[in-house]
Parts: sequence; structure tokens; C-alpha cells
Amino acid sequence: MRILIINGPNLNLLGERETNIYGSETLDQINNWILNHELCKDFDIKFFQSNSEGKIIDFLHSNRKNSDYCLINPGALTHYSYSLRDAIVACQIPTIEIHLSDIHKRENFRKISVIKSVCLEQIYGRGKEGYIIAIKRILEEKL
Repeated sequence: MRILIINGPNLNLLGERETNIYGSETLDQINNWILNHELCKDFDIKFFQSNSEGKIIDFLHSNRKNSDYCLINPGALTHYSYSLRDAIVACQIPTIEIHLSDIHKRENFRKISVIKSVCLEQIYGRGKEGYIIAIKRILEEKL
């Protein structure tokens, strides 16, 4: 199974920014943890991070025919990026939206997701475990 794991704006600063919310691990450390997780050893996982909405959309477009699933933490793009929403629909890659923090217990604007309705599910507030929970859901429920 081929899985894309996409992380959006500012997630490259994990481990430095707002560690009280996001923790002290870097994105590379989280990616390595996912890659080495027992559940993921037999998967072809492709990681991508960008602070650019257009680059994320281009990445989805270029991988639309060779990916089985996508896990995306769109960061702040969650709240306003209709172009990312449209790309998820157009590429037809079953997608799960993930957030490290509980976006529903934060600022009001973070509670709104324009991505959620085109994703199979939204997982939030579980830290890095959210990625593994998403993979378990794919396997258990054959989403």
C-alpha cells in the first residue's frame, strides 16, 4: 500500500514552535517514528512538507495515480484553502485529515475545516499517534 503523508505550513518548525501545544519532537523525528512503527513496515510511505499551498497541491497532483491513501495535516490551510479542498476531490486519493493538537479546544477560527467534508475522517488532539490511528483505520475498516 502506498501512503502519502503531507504536512503543511509551519510544521517544519515542530520541536521549536509552541512546544506546549505541539511537543518537542521535530517533524523529522515524527516521520522517522512513523516509518519505523511496526504497523508501517510493509508500506511505501512518501513524506512531504511545504509552507506553500501551491507546492502541496502540485505534490497531490503528481502523486494522484500512484497513491492508495493520503494522510494530511494541512496546518492553517485547514481553515481557508478551498484550492487544497478541490485538489483532494480532483485527485481522488482517499484522504484523512490529521491535527496534532485538539483544534476544537483552541481559537474559534481553528474549529473550522474546509477540508473535513472531503476527507474520510478527521483525527485531532492525538499528537503523532494520530498518524498511526489513521493507518489503523485504513487497515481495520478498509476505508
